[in-house]
Amino acid sequence: MLTELLAGAVADAEARRAVRPSVEVEAAALARAPAIDALAALAPADRVKIIAEVKRASPSRGQLAEIPDPAALAVSYEFGGASAISVLTEGRRFKGSLDDLEQVRAAVSIPVLRKDFIGDPYQVFEARAAGADLVLLIVAALDQGTLQSLHDLVRELGMTALVETHSADEVHRALDIGASLVGVNARNLSTFELDQDLFGTLADRIPSGVVRVAESAVKTAADVAHYRAAGADVVLVGEALVTSDPIRTLTEFLAV
Repeated sequence: MLTELLAGAVADAEARRAVRPSVEVEAAALARAPAIDALAALAPADRVKIIAEVKRASPSRGQLAEIPDPAALAVSYEFGGASAISVLTEGRRFKGSLDDLEQVRAAVSIPVLRKDFIGDPYQVFEARAAGADLVLLIVAALDQGTLQSLHDLVRELGMTALVETHSADEVHRALDIGASLVGVNARNLSTFELDQDLFGTLADRIPSGVVRVAESAVKTAADVAHYRAAGADVVLVGEALVTSDPIRTLTEFLAV
C-alpha cells in the first residue's frame, strides 16, 4: 500500500509539473514569507501538544468527513488549542489537495504541515509555495540518500520535516539524517495494522532535544494520556477530530 501511495503521489506531482514547471514553483516557494518556527511551537512543555489534522478520508476507513471548508475547520482547531495543523494533500485515497493547504495557511497563525507521500523535490517546493511550515517525510517510503536530500531541502527552505518512523531501524535512520522532529506511527503503512504500544517501545531511542510525536490510534483522551505517559511531546490526531465536535474533543485531549 505504501509503495502504491508514494507512486501515485509522485505521478500526480509529475502531472502538476507539466502544468506548472519547476522553475515557477521554486520561485513561488522562495517568494513566500519565512516559515513559522514549528520546532518552537511543538517544543516539549508541561502539557501534551496536539497537531490537529484536516482529513477527509483514508484507505483504511474510507470517507470520514466532507470538510467543505478546511479553513473553517482549521480555525476551530486553532481556537481549541492545537499547536499545529496537519493538512492531507494526497488526492487519490485521502481526498485532499494543495488548495486545502493554501486555504488553511491563509486562515490560521500556527504552523501548517503538508502531509503527503513525498518522494520528489518538486513536492517540497510545492509545499513551501503553498505556505507549509512542515513537510512529512516517511522513512519507510524512501531510501536513505533520498531521505537525506529531501530533509536537507526542507531545511534549506526554512521548513521543518516531521520524519515518520515505524521501527527501531527507522528511528535510527531518522536520527542519522539529523531529524529534529520524529514521529512514530502506530499504523503500519504497508499492512495498515495498528499497534498503540509501538510508540512506547521506541520512545527511549529518540534522544532529548528531538521532539517526539505519536501518530495514529487516537480515539479518546485516554489514548492521548497513554501516549503522553510513554513520553510523547506531541500527538497527531485526525479521525477523532473530524468525526466529532473538534473544539470539545481538543479540550478533552489537551486536559490529560
